Amino acid sequence: MKRILVTGGAGFIGCNFVRMLLDRHPDYCVIVYDKLTYAGRLENLQDVAERHPDRYTFVRGDICDAELVESVVREHDVDTIVNFAAETHVDRSILNPDAFIQTDVYGTFVLLEVARRCGNLRYHQISTDEVYGHIEGEHRSRETDCMAPRSPYAASKAGADHLVQAYHITYGLPTTISRGANNIGPYQYPEKVVPLFITNALNDMPLPVYGDGQQRRDYQYVLDHCTAIDLILEKGVPGETYNVGTGQEMTNLEMVEILLDELGKPRSLIQHVEDRLGHDRRYCLDVSKIISLGWQPTYSHEEAIRTTVRWYVDNRWWWEPIRSGEFREYYQRVYGNRKVLS
Repeated sequence: MKRILVTGGAGFIGCNFVRMLLDRHPDYCVIVYDKLTYAGRLENLQDVAERHPDRYTFVRGDICDAELVESVVREHDVDTIVNFAAETHVDRSILNPDAFIQTDVYGTFVLLEVARRCGNLRYHQISTDEVYGHIEGEHRSRETDCMAPRSPYAASKAGADHLVQAYHITYGLPTTISRGANNIGPYQYPEKVVPLFITNALNDMPLPVYGDGQQRRDYQYVLDHCTAIDLILEKGVPGETYNVGTGQEMTNLEMVEILLDELGKPRSLIQHVEDRLGHDRRYCLDVSKIISLGWQPTYSHEEAIRTTVRWYVDNRWWWEPIRSGEFREYYQRVYGNRKVLS
């Protein structure tokens, strides 16, 4: 029986991955290891705990705690580590960059060291298209492109990627990396742009669009990324990196318009505000490498956005308590004093 440690498994992409993995593979056991910071919540996995009590285990812990990580790996006879654990939001990295370096870089080092000491375990790192930085013209980022991060968050993830690659080259650790486009879907903490705008619109609040809204992004449904990771674990070549996304792009303003259309809300809720520092204008991935493994995205951009909207409409129990708590202070810090452009 395969035994997989999923760090950060109570967060957005992690919880969707854990759910998919247990549903797909009846011979897998999953140990979720999560610090339960503001975006990691046991509510994200409550149905998993009920449906798979014999194959799901939760351990609360910090990936920077090397002693605890190693004891969990040995106690549960783990053979694979999938690392979702990270500080992830660009706006928060601008406000508090040190937390990103600690978790994203040092935490990755700890996991790699544990994987090495415990028998060169299979290791997969969740990364991001933001490590490539702003992409000019019509170019699509390839896995062999140089990384050029432009925010503390992107820099911390690029540093982690370098460590993962170094451990493969130096120690022969069987590692892979997936660099995902903008993931959207169930259980995404509402500080991120799509759930933020959905929940604002449901409350008839303005949608604070950065700058002119012409930044271009690839919005992929989270389950598509999860199935790609599952495939990489099965067929991916150790030492390799795989871009994961739809391979298409749209402007942030187009995303907002689709979102409002699905909700039946007016365009007058759109409010252009002062752009954030170092905001990349365009990301776009070349996904031919992951497609060559036999993967295809199930959801188009528009389908991903509309499906995500419907989940938040149907699951107010999940996000309304979040918006009434710590989120309020964060929202005020990021948007409260931002200049309105229109």
